[in-house]
Amino acid sequence: GLNKRSPWLAAMMMLIMFSMAGVPPTVGFFAKLFVLDALVNANMLWLALVAVFFSVVGAFYYLRVIKVIYFDQPITHAPIVANVDARMAISVNGLAMLYYGIFPASLLALCQAAIAAL
Repeated sequence: GLNKRSPWLAAMMMLIMFSMAGVPPTVGFFAKLFVLDALVNANMLWLALVAVFFSVVGAFYYLRVIKVIYFDQPITHAPIVANVDARMAISVNGLAMLYYGIFPASLLALCQAAIAAL
């Protein structure tokens, strides 16, 4: 019931859960996609299948959290008052996961530069 107590925090938590589940258009989708692509290219199909299986299991748990946030009734109806620092940290993280999912090129260029430096 977080949505009834704090809609903005609920939306940010939903974005974070979607990213961890690997749902497009979040950055978590590209993270899982690139790991699976590397496993397939390395002829580790069995490990890719294990990763897909556990991604599905994990997605079940992440989607359950979203269900509780939006469809369950809150225990108390008092609004959640979070301090500005906590709201900013959650908002920046949630929106960054969405931004880098929609526009992954800048993050990928940064990752490639870091790899090239090794």
